[in-house]
Amino acid sequence: MAQLDVFHALDQGLAAAVQAVAGSVLHVSRGHTGGSGIAWSDELVVTSNFHTPDRTKVGIPTGDGNLDFRDAEVIGRDPGTDVALLRVAGGGLTAAKLREIDGLAIGNLALAIGRPGRTARASLRAVGVLGPEVETPHGGKLDRYVESDRQIPRGFAGGPLVDVDGAVIGMNTRTLLRGADIAVPVVTLRRIVAELQAHGGIRKGYLGVGAYPSGQGALVASVEDGGPAATAGILVGDVIAELDGEAVSGPDTLRSVLASRPGKQVKVAVIRAGQRQEIEVTLGAQS
Repeated sequence: MAQLDVFHALDQGLAAAVQAVAGSVLHVSRGHTGGSGIAWSDELVVTSNFHTPDRTKVGIPTGDGNLDFRDAEVIGRDPGTDVALLRVAGGGLTAAKLREIDGLAIGNLALAIGRPGRTARASLRAVGVLGPEVETPHGGKLDRYVESDRQIPRGFAGGPLVDVDGAVIGMNTRTLLRGADIAVPVVTLRRIVAELQAHGGIRKGYLGVGAYPSGQGALVASVEDGGPAATAGILVGDVIAELDGEAVSGPDTLRSVLASRPGKQVKVAVIRAGQRQEIEVTLGAQS
């Protein structure tokens, strides 16, 4: 009987978690198909960038089993984290409760929630991986990531992964990392949403050089007139060895180090005529 009581408590708890978040899980029209989205604020929706058109319809649950379809438009995209930010005409959304992944453990139960059709759908799973910071193949950065134990159902991308209290752990995506259906964590979503609201895209640090690999770092092959590098005095033939204390092994690592520093003043260590020197540069920013 005690085991049965535990089962019933779990059963009711999971149903309550779905009920707690269902009003914040929205339907996002994607051509002939439907996807899911998360109500982020009174008028903003976070959803998957993949297949979400610039102008679409968002279905808001009304509480009687129906959806109130509203016009919505994309106000910013980040393919690097598969996030699109929509603004819904008329507002009135119920923002989801959010939680950070601190305190989450591998093996914890979670629910993927989606609304590819009229009703909310749930898929029970376990937290399989709590990953570290990672750069994505599309040039984005996940501060951390969560991978559940099996594939996310179709139409659930853009919807939330929630804990047993119905709090959003992250946004589900099927396309960001090859072979892994993951949740973009709340800490990353907060950063991306703020950038998309302010700039319509993700700004990246810009130095204004063309570079080739070199045994000592990134060999500067060209310097853009009037760009940050030219203004600071970086020359063709310099080898960039470090930027802000981070080692640069070539053009790819240079781009990676630059990406998270738009508009910042940094120290660039270059090797010029065999001598190492540091040059202060105020980086540009571009989306």
